[in-house]
Amino acid sequence: MSVVEMKVPTIGESITEVTLSQWLKKDGDFVNIDEPICEFESDKATLEFPAEASGKLIHVAKEGDDLSIGTLVARIDTSVQNTVAPAAPASAPVAKAPEPIAASVASTPQPGGHPSPAAAKILREGGVDAAGVGGTGRDGRITKEDAQKAVSQKPVESPVVAVAPKVSGVREERREKMSRMRRTIASRLVSAKNQTAMLTTFNEVDMSAILQLREKYQEAFVAKYGIKLGFMSLFSKACAQVLMQMPDVNARIEENDIVYHDYVDVSVAISTPNGLVVPPVHNVESLQLHEIEYKIKDLATKARDGKLGIEEMKGGTFTITNGGVFGSLLSTPIINEPQSAILGMHATKERPVVVDGKIEIRPMMYLALSYDHRIIDGSTSVTFLVKVKELLEDPMKLMMGL
Repeated sequence: MSVVEMKVPTIGESITEVTLSQWLKKDGDFVNIDEPICEFESDKATLEFPAEASGKLIHVAKEGDDLSIGTLVARIDTSVQNTVAPAAPASAPVAKAPEPIAASVASTPQPGGHPSPAAAKILREGGVDAAGVGGTGRDGRITKEDAQKAVSQKPVESPVVAVAPKVSGVREERREKMSRMRRTIASRLVSAKNQTAMLTTFNEVDMSAILQLREKYQEAFVAKYGIKLGFMSLFSKACAQVLMQMPDVNARIEENDIVYHDYVDVSVAISTPNGLVVPPVHNVESLQLHEIEYKIKDLATKARDGKLGIEEMKGGTFTITNGGVFGSLLSTPIINEPQSAILGMHATKERPVVVDGKIEIRPMMYLALSYDHRIIDGSTSVTFLVKVKELLEDPMKLMMGL
């Protein structure tokens, strides 16, 4: 019997432990070399673990186990051969020609698949049993799209008018282990709250000029670059321009030193099924608006598909989070350590404001800057926010680098 031991590999220098989120192959299955056998969830991403040899798979770890780097996950008995019967030779008689297949196997739902982490969450929240959902992924795996379709097709129960029951409503509880990403997020937020002298200053920006700019040039922008001009690129560019003028807001504390940066890497907060991630867009001060939009779209797509690489999560000198997409009107964002400041965007709402002594209805957005008072003075934080406001209210200054 020849056995290959499968151990948790080194994923990144900052990652010392992962969670086995789910097995993609059953105990005793025959697997081929390089075929994914399970998924690991790290602090920053979900990763597939490929087989290092062909043979019979023997599970060692269980789903939900926290595993250190180098821990034994499974064994592969390479002495076992694939017992699947080979295809009939070309010369074999054929009784009847098979009818053409209308769709590829990959797109035909296969029963009995395992849901991906994102799909499992969608099914759980939608009250749908994974056992009854067909998977279109590899080996019948249930994808995020399969889960969304199953939830959307769930029959809606008709309301029944009946006499009030004699007993009170259902009071069941369920306990679920926090995902590794959620535990990491919780730990970092508590650390930021406890380890920094965090304060928040507020201002508001008249979005009239930005909205007019997008309305006037959106069609031409899309025609030339193939992507829409969004708020995030404009806000990122405005912040980068001011950060280059005010290096304290773009710096970080490291023990008894202050580390300054001659570049601006803007971390963009992206909501995913597994939690919030903040991958950075590098050198925003040197990028054009369409380049920023490309990078944000690429990072957001990878984040929501669970395909963000470890290297893509590293870095960041300043963070922007947009709670306005969820309808937030005002909030106090928490600093993304080791950074020293974070800008919170909010929903744009029409409000009466005084303009040149007259009351006018303008589209207004509240801005919030949370900052570490150990390195950023109150006057610095207020000045930063005012400068960003001025650029957004007069975007020609932003375009001309003034």
